[in-house]
Amino acid sequence: MIMLSKSQRIALAWAGVAALAALLLWLLSPVLAPFVAALVLAYALAPAVQALAARRVPRIVAVLLVEVLFIVALLALVLLVLPILNREIPALREQLPALAKVANDKLAPWLAQWGIPLQLDPANIRTFVLKYLDANLEEWLATALSSARIGGSFLLALIGNAVLLPVVLFYLLNDWPVLMARLASLVPPSVRGSVNGFLAECDATLGQYLRGQLLVMGALALFYSVGLSLAGFDLALPIGVFTGLAVFIPYIGFGLGLLLALLAGLLQFASLYGIVAVAVVFGIGQLLEGFVLTPRFVGERIGMSPLMVIFALLAFGHLFGFVGVLIALPLSALAAVALRRLHGAYLGSALFR
Repeated sequence: MIMLSKSQRIALAWAGVAALAALLLWLLSPVLAPFVAALVLAYALAPAVQALAARRVPRIVAVLLVEVLFIVALLALVLLVLPILNREIPALREQLPALAKVANDKLAPWLAQWGIPLQLDPANIRTFVLKYLDANLEEWLATALSSARIGGSFLLALIGNAVLLPVVLFYLLNDWPVLMARLASLVPPSVRGSVNGFLAECDATLGQYLRGQLLVMGALALFYSVGLSLAGFDLALPIGVFTGLAVFIPYIGFGLGLLLALLAGLLQFASLYGIVAVAVVFGIGQLLEGFVLTPRFVGERIGMSPLMVIFALLAFGHLFGFVGVLIALPLSALAAVALRRLHGAYLGSALFR
């Protein structure tokens, strides 16, 4: 019979608790999305509530004020896309047949040299445009809702989560100090010092990461807006601001901004200039983000390589969907802190000697 020391028994107990928590997260992942999102938002917004409460603002008023400001900011980000769509859909309706003709006349012969056949039928494209792109936004929405045969429950779940998220966020922000005190009281006194040190390091890492990300987002929003404006884009401001702010969602945000910019360039200029201008502006933006802004404002504070970042995004996205993509890097930052501590403990243990 193998005899375990007290420290080994404690480590196994905590490993069992962690495994049970991971199993529960996996089993309950379909219904956890709004709660996980609210928890992450509560952690990010709690300092603002605490700052208002320290200035003798009643806590419930501070919570309402911070939450309303956050919702307004989120709606403002969503509304940035509306003028883009409002301008691009009519332009797409007018330019798509002409773009197909240009592709047949200029792009098809070049691709044929490489053995890639391309033949677009402008007549069929015009029919498609008249059938689908001639409708207004209300007709599009009605068609989408009527065609979503399995969308009844999906739409209901979406509305439910949209209502549930602010409610959960309100209660978490209002009870945040009490919740933190209760969690701290559950930590055994014998390990309270090391746990508090670990949590303090995690809090510092996440705080630095969030502040750095905000600076990167603001700088990129300014750069893309100015760059597209200098290139002559009519929608430079909404596309630039949206792209800069959307980079908070790694890879996906940049991809959406790039797609909107390419579509705007093709529709406005109807030539290769639009694609080249977008490639130049977004290429410089990527270099600026990767080699100047992120190293300067965020640096290696997360302690993750680009390969680890991609894996974290895929893994959390698979487990928690879109919300998982949002929380992948913050939670990975906590995992990086834990791994650094484990690495230090291993180097100082008898196993390494």
